[in-house]
Amino acid sequence: MSTSPQRWSIATVYPDLWVDPDDDPRSSDRHSPDGELATLLSYLRDYRLTLDLKCQGLTLEQMMKLSVPPSTMSLFGLVRHMTEVERDWRNWITDGEPEPPIYGSLDDAFDLSDVPSHPEETVLTDAFARLEQEQAATDAEVSRHDDLGTHVGREDIAVREFLVHRIEEYARHCGHADLLRECIDGRTGQ
Repeated sequence: MSTSPQRWSIATVYPDLWVDPDDDPRSSDRHSPDGELATLLSYLRDYRLTLDLKCQGLTLEQMMKLSVPPSTMSLFGLVRHMTEVERDWRNWITDGEPEPPIYGSLDDAFDLSDVPSHPEETVLTDAFARLEQEQAATDAEVSRHDDLGTHVGREDIAVREFLVHRIEEYARHCGHADLLRECIDGRTGQ
């Protein structure tokens, strides 16, 4: 008997996809965005949605399942990490006093020892709400700059480079989320 989960998908048109193309929230308007900023924001939105999709339908216990030892990576840890990353990025592009870390550091977000041994499912809801809050705050800060070539914040980073870096970070972690989800219940797809 194998301990590996059975591969599955809810897609009916193309069984190797996560969802049927008509149900995929990442391609809702089916039109290519106009302009550089719209394109960058579209990719960022889609990768954020991908991370969310990879976590849908799981319990907190499943979300906390670690990948391959000795790694401390889990889907729950990824959500917390991206929350911390959003705040850290906002600190890059502002001139004021940096906001303190939420979970201690970017890597501490993967340490789930602060989660109670018998946590309520609200812990999961709260983590996603916190991620959305941090995403919105960083998005608001970015939206203050119309020119993508403008250099901002203590890191003196161009807005364009900042947006590409955010896309890269989400894309990399969506790859991790693919593998983590497949380990949990065998679900695979786009």
